[in-house]
Order: sequence, then C-alpha cells, then structure tokens
Amino acid sequence: MNTPLRKVGVAMLVMVTLLLVNATYIQVVKADDYRTDGRNSRVLLDEYSRERGKIVAEEAGQVLAGVEPTDDRLQYQRTYSNGPMYAPVTGYYSVRYGADGLEGNMDEFLNGSDPRLFVRRLSDMITGRDPRGGNVRLTVRPSVQEAAYRAMTDRGYTGSVVALDPKTGDILAMVSTPSYDPNRLASHSSEEQQAAWEQYTENEANPMLNRAIRETYPPGSTFKIVTTAAALENGATPDTKVTSAANVTLPGTSTTLENFGGQTCPGSTLKDALAYSCNTAYAELAGNLGAEKLRETAADFGIGMSDLEIPMSVVPSSLGDLESEAALYQSGIGQRDVRLTPMQDALLSATVANGGVAMKPQLVRALLAPDLSTIEEFAPEELTGEAAMSAANAEALKDMMIASEENTSGGGKDPSLNIASKTGTAEHGSDPKATPPHAWYTAFAPHDDPRIAVAVIVQSGGDRGLAATGGSVAAEIGRTTIAAALGGG
Repeated sequence: MNTPLRKVGVAMLVMVTLLLVNATYIQVVKADDYRTDGRNSRVLLDEYSRERGKIVAEEAGQVLAGVEPTDDRLQYQRTYSNGPMYAPVTGYYSVRYGADGLEGNMDEFLNGSDPRLFVRRLSDMITGRDPRGGNVRLTVRPSVQEAAYRAMTDRGYTGSVVALDPKTGDILAMVSTPSYDPNRLASHSSEEQQAAWEQYTENEANPMLNRAIRETYPPGSTFKIVTTAAALENGATPDTKVTSAANVTLPGTSTTLENFGGQTCPGSTLKDALAYSCNTAYAELAGNLGAEKLRETAADFGIGMSDLEIPMSVVPSSLGDLESEAALYQSGIGQRDVRLTPMQDALLSATVANGGVAMKPQLVRALLAPDLSTIEEFAPEELTGEAAMSAANAEALKDMMIASEENTSGGGKDPSLNIASKTGTAEHGSDPKATPPHAWYTAFAPHDDPRIAVAVIVQSGGDRGLAATGGSVAAEIGRTTIAAALGGG
C-alpha cells in the first residue's frame, strides 16, 4: 500500500474510533443526563402519558395532589386541592420548572419509574393496562393543617407552624406563610406557568420558601428548654437556686444583659426562672455549664444534624461557635448565633413530651401501589440514638413547662387542653432594639398523655410591632392548632 492510501486508511480508522467513543459516551456516560434533561420532549411526553400517583393525607384519605385527564398532547395535568395550604407539604410539579418538595423528592415513585413498582410495570406491559404511578400516603392531618394555616393567614402573619406526634415523630401539620398556589405552576400553558413563576419568585415575601424546614431563626427563650435540660442532666433540680437580678454584665465586656422589661425575676429557683423566662438566670446557667455540655445536650435534641430528611432535607440548626463566655451567656437564652428551624423548635417540646427521647420527624406514612395496596410502611425511629435527657428529668421539665404555660398570656387559653409550653421573643436584625422581634411558642398537650407538640413562629412580631411577645402573638396560634388536634377546635 502506498503512503497516501495508508494515511487515508489511518485517518478513517481514527474517525471510526472517535465515532465509537462518542456513541459510547452518549449512550452510556451521558444517557441518564439526557434522559432526565427537562428539554427532552420524549421523556416529558412519556411521563405525562402515565397517570401520576396521588399524594393523600392520613386522615380520611383526603387527596392533596391528584391528576385530571386532558385533551392536549400532555395527557394528564397535576391538580392540588387547597394548593396554598399544602404547598409546603406537596411542593409543585411543573412542565417548565420541574418538581420541588415532596413532588420532587418522591418523583420516581409518583411517576411509576421506581424499582419498587417494577412488577406492576411488567404486569401493565403484559396486560396492556395504562401505566400508572404509585401513591404516597402522608402523616398530615388536614384538620390540624387547616387550623394552623387559617390561624396564620387570617391574621396576615408571616411565619410557620409545625405540629408533631411526639411519640412517633409523625408530622401532623407543616405550614409556611405566605404561601403560593402550585396549581398555576402545574398548568400546561407555558405563559401561565411563567407568569406564576415570576410573580412568586420576584415577590419580596418569598412565598415559595418553606420556612418550616428551609429557614432558621434565633429561637429566643424557647431555647431555654435546651439549657434547662442540660442543667438537669448535670445535677441541677427545679429547686436549684439561680440569680433573680434584673441584669448581669457579660463576662469580659461592659455590656449588660437584662430580663424582659428590665424587671427583677419574681423567684429564685430554676423552676421560677423558666416560668417567668428570666434571662439573667439562664445566661449564668449557660456560663456555668460550659460550651461542651450545652452543645452535647443540644445535639441530642437534633441541633446540628446535617442529614435530617423528612424526606425533604431540613437545613441544620446551629448554636454558633460559642467562642467566648460572653457568647455562651447570650446563647443560653437563644440569642447570639443560635438558629433553629421551626421543625427543630417543635422537636424541643416533642422530646420533653416523649420522656426525653427525640423521634425522627417523618412526613410519609406509606407507599402505595396504583391499586392502593401497601408496598412499604415507615415505622417510627429515634432521631439520634441517644436520649436528650432522662425520663425523670423530662418529667421535671414537663412540670416546669406547665408552670410556664400558666404564666403565659395570649388568646385561646383553655384549661381542658392541659398544655405545657415555653414562649420566646427573639431579637434580630442589625438594630435589634428598633426591630420588631420574632414571636415564638412551643408546646405539647395533653401534658399527662401527649398527642401533639407544636412550634409557632410569627416573624417580626406580626401586627404587634415592637410590643410583640411570644405570648401575645404566637401562643394563640399554637393553642388553636393543639385544640384542632385534640378535637376541640
């Protein structure tokens, strides 16, 4: 073979090799990326040719997310009953913007491609039945969700309510306000989807933010539950003497920390300090405990956990660096760099209610086949494997929270509910004294046989401005939610 023909042959061999390499790369390495790319119309048409599974509530099987047949090229359209009320739970499913929340997290099961539905898919192929996705049954109780949502939206509050079953970790309600309507994002009209997306994402109120699990806040005095637990676990009792001073000086500084309103604490025991939410007592208590003991107890409540999923991921709560004794004083009352999600704040009360053991929050009760037979059920599990406190100390803290509830103002008080609680009024912002505080309330009931634990945050004081407190703003929301769970509202 002469030289020119040999060069042509080598060149052709190289090109064929490159073609084979490229085909292998596309079909093997990049295949999954191309398959899941939102611009792949074949995948989109295939997914919308199947009836997507439903998302249903535990209570009476109420459908929160369903489907309707259409007469356009996308054969089914997602629908949401009470869309804004349940948006933090369901998320959205959109042709243009993909899926988020439970819709995104459970997408493979809902669209029928999950391996657990393989036998069903094979049966559909053989019998010629129209393929359908699996259904997801939730732990949410619509009566509780609606009570919490209405209580927030009727007042125009921005914030969140989370309700848990303290014995199992089941999420009974997860509210975030303001909210948005996922029905508009599920539209098959590209223009309507875009208009809704722009309206939601450009809104300064950020209605698509799930404040229950994706935002952290200074918890204020609700964090005193953790500080109290740490003190009890390290030898203190409800009768332990604490300072009743109106103010204390932060160690190493000339800055003073004072009680609410600059008042002297009307009591001198640890039980009094929780009942009247005395900052000076808890600041010194945290300083005496030290950073290591406070952080250890906080971790047993779940604070700092980076892999918590419900199954949506929950952003970690944190104590901050606790880099000095002054920082420790401020952190002991839930200020400085302490940040909790409302979900984590609900866990504080739930853990005390459950004898000192934190249960993992869970939103999904069971996965169901298209014919509603059960494929998988989810059993309760402990959050960390370590009790946050002993059963005896949890009982002592429960009694202290009962005294706190008796001393808490606000609407919705009903002695028959038997609530144990703690409020919080959390400073925030670059000028805290001139910024309306966040109002918190965390509680459980009935205290003799707990069936619900709740956390409420109303951002920036709701309609009370600088005069806002956890008792005057958030407590009524929490009590309303508890009453609904116990059948009284």
